[in-house]
Amino acid sequence: MSGLTIKSFTAPDEVRPFVAMGHADVVDLGPCVAMRGVFEPGWKWKEHVAPLADTHSCEAPHLLYCITGRMKIVMNDGSEGEFGPGDVIRIEPGHDAWVVGDETCEVIDFGGFMDYAKGG
Repeated sequence: MSGLTIKSFTAPDEVRPFVAMGHADVVDLGPCVAMRGVFEPGWKWKEHVAPLADTHSCEAPHLLYCITGRMKIVMNDGSEGEFGPGDVIRIEPGHDAWVVGDETCEVIDFGGFMDYAKGG
């Protein structure tokens, strides 16, 4: 097995559509995966991914880099934050999220989300 893997989000290994308002492009890098999340204005985790996850809050950990747009995160313990372009974000399981404003939020995620938005 080679120690080099090169993939592109322009030709993802898998596309996971949300219920509406976005999708996740997934590339398999062997021992890990990377995801490009595209969240359209009006996207809310509770409306557009929770029905696929069948959980009260997002239980996936995330390690994100934000390319465009803004997103609000509220943790189950009440702590919260908002991120935008150029920010690097770590989010533990147990949170809600939604797009802020009228710009699509695009992120690259290297977190442990193997089943994120996969559905039943």
